[in-house]
Amino acid sequence: MGNSTVDFATLGENFFSEIACQPLKNAFLIHKNQALYNKLGLDWNDQTLLKIASGEQSFQGISPIASVYAGHQFGHFAGQLGDGRSCLIGQVSHNPPLKGQINSHELSLKGAGKTPYSRGADGRAVLRSSIREYLCSIAMQGLNIATTEALTLVGSDTEVYREDIETGAIVMRTAPSHIRFGHFEWFAALGQKTEVKKLADFVIEHYYPQCQGAQKYVDFFNEVVKRTATMIANWQAQGFAHGVMNTDNMSILGLTIDYGPFGFLETYNPKFICNHSDHEGRYAFEAQPGIGLWNLSRLADSLSSLIESKQAKTVLDNYQQYLVKDYSELMRKKFGLVQKDEQDNVLIGQFFEVLYRHKKDYSNSLRQLSNMDKLEQDADFNEWIKIYDKRIAQENNPNRIEMMNSINPHYILRNYLAEVAIKKAENDKDYSEIDTLFNLLSQPFEVQPNLEKYTNEAPDWAQNLEVSCSS
Repeated sequence: MGNSTVDFATLGENFFSEIACQPLKNAFLIHKNQALYNKLGLDWNDQTLLKIASGEQSFQGISPIASVYAGHQFGHFAGQLGDGRSCLIGQVSHNPPLKGQINSHELSLKGAGKTPYSRGADGRAVLRSSIREYLCSIAMQGLNIATTEALTLVGSDTEVYREDIETGAIVMRTAPSHIRFGHFEWFAALGQKTEVKKLADFVIEHYYPQCQGAQKYVDFFNEVVKRTATMIANWQAQGFAHGVMNTDNMSILGLTIDYGPFGFLETYNPKFICNHSDHEGRYAFEAQPGIGLWNLSRLADSLSSLIESKQAKTVLDNYQQYLVKDYSELMRKKFGLVQKDEQDNVLIGQFFEVLYRHKKDYSNSLRQLSNMDKLEQDADFNEWIKIYDKRIAQENNPNRIEMMNSINPHYILRNYLAEVAIKKAENDKDYSEIDTLFNLLSQPFEVQPNLEKYTNEAPDWAQNLEVSCSS
C-alpha cells in the first residue's frame, strides 16, 4: 500500500486495486472551479495543481485506487464493472469542520488511463465529453440539485481514438463518496455477505451516522430511497435527463453522478430521449422516476442479507410518496403558488399541454410565468392565463415573482451552447466560452447584462444534435 489516507481504502483489497495514473502529453489547465477550490481549503500553486489534476504527481504520496463494482445496464446484470477510467487519488478534510455536513471529499481523476476494470478500453476521456461533464456539474449545483462536483478541467496533446482521433482530457471530480449501488451488487452477486455488511457499515459510519440501533440497515436504506427520490424530483422539475440510469451510475448518497449523454429538456416533450444509443427509450425523461424505483429495488436485492424482504418492500413503498411530495413542492414554487389547492395539478398539467401542443421551450416558458406581460403576448397561452390569473389572485403573494425567479432558471446548459464551447476548444484552442458558460450556469437564476443570447433556443444547425456514450 502507498501512504493511503482515502477512507475507502480501509475497506481492504477486495474492494479496489492500486493503480498508476497515465499522465497526459503536454497537459495544461483549461479551467479551475475557484469556489470549490476555496471550499476544500486547497493551497496549491497552479503548477502543483496541474501536476496533481493531470495524474503526473501523486496527492500526498497516496497510491491511486480504482474500485470494483457491478451493475444492471439497460435492465440486464452486467457482472463485474468498476472504475474503468477513473481513480481515487486522495481525500481532503474541511478544517474547521462544516456544521452538520460530511467533512471530507474524495478526489477522483476521470480519464487518467487504464485500470484493471477498463474492459479492453483505453481508460481515457476525450475533451468534448470532459467539457460537458465539467459544465453540467456546475449547472446542477447552480440549480441546487445534489451532484458530484468538478474541480478542474485539464486538456492535452494526447491522441485518443474514437470514431475519429480526438484529444484526451481529465476532469478532477470531487464528492464525499463515489460509492454506487453497483458496489453492493458486486459482493451480493458473489454471495459475499461479509463484504456487503462491511460496506454497509462503512457507509453508515461515514455518511449516515444518524442510522444507529437495531434497525440501522433499514433506516440507512430508507435514507438512500429518500435522497434518490429527492434527486429525481429535482431532475424532473428542472427538466434534466440523465441518459444512462444504470445501477452503476447511481450514487449511494443520492448525488447525480456520471455525466455521459445527458440533456436538458428544451422543446417540451416528456418522451425526450437524450442518449441516441437508448433505442427502446428505457431512460426517456418521463421514465426516470420509475427507473429510480427499479434501481432501488436492485439495491434492496443486494441488501437482502441485512434487510428482510418485507421491511425492504415497506421502505420501497415510501419512494413514490417522497418523490411526489418533493416534486409537488418544487412545481408549486415554479408556478408561484404557496398554498395547496386540489386543482393545482390540473392547472400545471394544462400548462404542459400547451407547451407540448405548441412545441414550446420548457425552461423559457416557466421563466416567463413571472413576467405576465411577456406571456400575454403569446396567444397560445390565452385560455390558460385566465385560469392562472384567478389562481394567483387567490393568494395575492407579494413575493411571488421573487420566489419564481429563484427556482426557474434563466440559463440552462443547452446542447448547442455546450457544442459551441466544444468546437471553439477543439478547433481554435479557445477556452473562453467554457468560462462564460461556467459563470452563467453557476448562477442560473441571475440575469447577466449583455448575455441574453444565452437564453435563445437552439438554432437550426443544432436541432438534431445527438449525444452518445462514446466519451
